[in-house]
Order: sequence, then C-alpha cells, then structure tokens
Amino acid sequence: MKKILIANRGEIALRIMRSLKEMGISPVAVYSEADAHSPHVLYADEAYCIGPAPSSESYLNGDKIIQISLDHGIWGIHPGYGFLSENAGFARKVRNAGLNFIGPSPEAMEVMGLKLAAKQAVKAFNVPLVPGTDEAISDFQEAIKICEEIGFPVLVKASAGGGGKGMRIVTRKEDLETEVGLAMSEAVNAFGDGAVFIEKFVTQPRHIEIQVLGDTHGNIVYLFERECSIQRRHQKVIEEAPSSVLSPELRRQMGEAAVNVCKACQYTNAGTVEFLLDENHKFYFLEMNTRLQVEHPVTELITGLDLVKEQVKITEGLPLSFTQEDLKINGHAIEIRVYAEDPRNNFLPDIGKLDVYKTPKGPGVRVDDGFEEGMQIPIYYDPMIAKLIVHAQTRDEAISRMIRAIDEYKIVGIKNTLEFCRFVLQHDAFTSGNFDTNFVKTHFSPESLNTQPDENILSGISALSAWFYQNGNSSEQTKAKSSSMTVSNWKINRTQ
Repeated sequence: MKKILIANRGEIALRIMRSLKEMGISPVAVYSEADAHSPHVLYADEAYCIGPAPSSESYLNGDKIIQISLDHGIWGIHPGYGFLSENAGFARKVRNAGLNFIGPSPEAMEVMGLKLAAKQAVKAFNVPLVPGTDEAISDFQEAIKICEEIGFPVLVKASAGGGGKGMRIVTRKEDLETEVGLAMSEAVNAFGDGAVFIEKFVTQPRHIEIQVLGDTHGNIVYLFERECSIQRRHQKVIEEAPSSVLSPELRRQMGEAAVNVCKACQYTNAGTVEFLLDENHKFYFLEMNTRLQVEHPVTELITGLDLVKEQVKITEGLPLSFTQEDLKINGHAIEIRVYAEDPRNNFLPDIGKLDVYKTPKGPGVRVDDGFEEGMQIPIYYDPMIAKLIVHAQTRDEAISRMIRAIDEYKIVGIKNTLEFCRFVLQHDAFTSGNFDTNFVKTHFSPESLNTQPDENILSGISALSAWFYQNGNSSEQTKAKSSSMTVSNWKINRTQ
C-alpha cells in the first residue's frame, strides 16, 4: 500500500488522512510532543514524533520530516497549509530526496511567493493589476511621483508578505517616507526580506479568490470563486461560495484570468488566485497561494470534488478527469472558522481546556476539526479550533442552516468566535450581500454582542442543569425544574 506522510497537524491533517484512506493509501502522521495524543495521531496508520512543542523544533523541521519519510517507505509528503506548505526550499529537498511533494513545483512557488515577482510574471498574460510600482521602492522621490499619479491613499506592501504583516496605509504624501520605513522594518522582522512596493489603496474592496487545478499534461481549470471579505486583522473568518455579487460573465472573466496566472508560472496541482474587486466590479490580481486553502471545503461542496484526492492524482501524473465545461455550481456553501479568540477583546487568542465540546450535526453540515472534549488548546500554534461548513440549495438556506449549526455547537472553557460569526450572518449588510473587507471596522464592536447571551455562560448553565438532573435531588419536582430550564429564545430545551 502506498504511504503518504502529512507534514501538518490538527484538522487539516485529519481531513487529508480521511481522503487518503478512501483512496486505499496509508496515512502517516508526524507530531510534536504537545500533540502526542491528538486525534490526527491516533487516526493515522503510523505516527512519528518530530520534536518539542515549538513549531520551529517540530513541524518546521523539514530535514527531519524528510528523513522519517525515507526511513519508513513514504511515497509522498502532503504539507497541508501553513508550516512548510509554501516553502519552495522544502519542496525542492523533498523532490531531490526522491519523494513526491503533493503540491506545485518549487519554481512556481518561488515566482508566486514574492508579490513583485508574481506581478512581473502575470503582467505578460494581461492579468489586471492594481495601479502602482512594479519594483521594490529604492527612490523615495520616484515613489512620491507614482503616488501622486495614482492618487492617495496608497498601500505599502511587503513583497514577501502575508497575513497583513508589512502593510501600511498612507493617506498623505508627508507620511510616505515614515510608513515605508516602518513597513520595511516589519517585513525584515517577519520575513527576512525588506523589499516593499506601492499599490493604489482600494477603499471598498471585496476579496474574491478563484480555486484552480492544473495537471502535468497542460490542463488547467478554475473551480469558481470564494467570497472571503469577512476578515479581522487581514485574515479571513467567514467564506462562502459562490459570491453573491459575481455575474456569470464576471465569473468567467475572473476564472480565465486565474488560469492565465497559472500559465504565467507553469502551475500544477491545487492553488488559489486572489483578486480584489472594487465597488465598480473591476477586479485586480492580488496574489497566488500555492497550496490547499483553509476554506477549500466550500469549493468541494459546490462542485462535488475532493480536492485532496485531485492533488494526489495530479502528483501521480494522471490527467484531470474533467474539463471546464463539465464543472457546474451546485447550491451554496458557507464556512466559518471557529477560533479560540475573544471577539469581545479585539479577537485576542485564548488558551485552556475544552471542558465541553459538542459539534453540530444534521443535513448539509460538515465539521473539520482536530480536537475532542477535554483537550487543551496549545499556545504554540494557530488558534483555530475547527471549520464549520454548511451546504444548501440557496444562499438564504445556507445562512439559516449555519445559524442553526452555530446554535448547536457547544464549546465551554475557551472563548471563541461562534457568537461573532452568528452576529455577522444575521447582519443586514451580510444577508443583503452589500459588504466588503471593512465589515468588522464598519459594523462590529464588542458591544454588538451584548444583545446576545454569552455562549460560555449558556453552555455552562445547560451543563449544570444536565448534571443536576442526573445526580442531584431525585424528586420529580427537581427533575421537572431542571429539564424545563430555558435561557433565551434561541437556546431552549438543550437538556431535554
């Protein structure tokens, strides 16, 4: 049996393993000392410890991961997302070791990994670009001239950046030099590369991304779009597919532009091309993510494809089994990221124990997670607990289904983003489709949640009620009081 090692942890490791088992492939886990009893370790056919809890000593130790693969007859390595997934040097080492890297070529990763190199590559394929500089800033006078031509505000961006690091908005010419210096310093600290460039700042953008697949036979398709405009700190919290604002013609134009981005770097395997869409529905290339995205499940649900299986088939050298004309959008899907964060306190990460952890169920509900009740949320890694995804025939039905699923999700012991996501899904701006990446800044404040009961309090009362019913006074009167306990109009009968 072919064996594939997943160089990752948590929910994405589990998600990949499930697809591999369906393909008759043996999944192999690696884990840090902090993850020794994690579900992905227990689920795998084989599991190997790669070091202490800090990711720099474990999940980022590419040489050790490769050596384990060589020692145990591994056919290929799937990097998931994060950690080593977009590390061209690691991908090259994997291939040089005679192993299969389940992802794009190192060369494509290098081109798309630097925003300036990516802009230069796609320019020749007539992909729309945000007005700005095509090279790193080296002359402030020239930078000022360009800013005056395209108009303020402008965005200073790190070429090697991501996740909002190395980005500064500049509204006045007098502030440009200072902000460029700050962006360079932040870029050096975050990425070891101080190159920054300037783009026109789109004030009301929507974040639209296109899923692509390319095989080694020259076939490239786009799997439609994902709307990812609900963000905090430039990072996504809610995604949906398809977007509520794209017409069929605009969808085709953006899809074909994404295919051209792939052609610009001879891209193979799964990837995502990200665009900004302005208030006039003009779109501009933003960047390419050369890996599987966190939000890939919404694409899977509207297309019926398993992207992990497609990745493995492409790595095996098989041609795509479908064409662009074969692909159709089926219904609507929404994903929320359930983070261990406190939306009442600027989304600060939270750690601790999952005292109660019950996931929602029912038609059209999918939960990708890597935790179980009683587990600790470690401080060393990304604070995402799970991804909650729903699918329905219409957007309105998907929103209603997601709200129902959120209400069924029980998490006690860790502050989380469930109530924030519920707030977004019920907001007029979201339900109408009239929103952009400024949603949190424009519509949300911690006080917005004060009209809703605190989830931890509600779940704690419910858990206490259930305990008291089972273990407390056995009189029928006590049982009746416990079983009839209600807290709010939307949290009723949870123990009956």
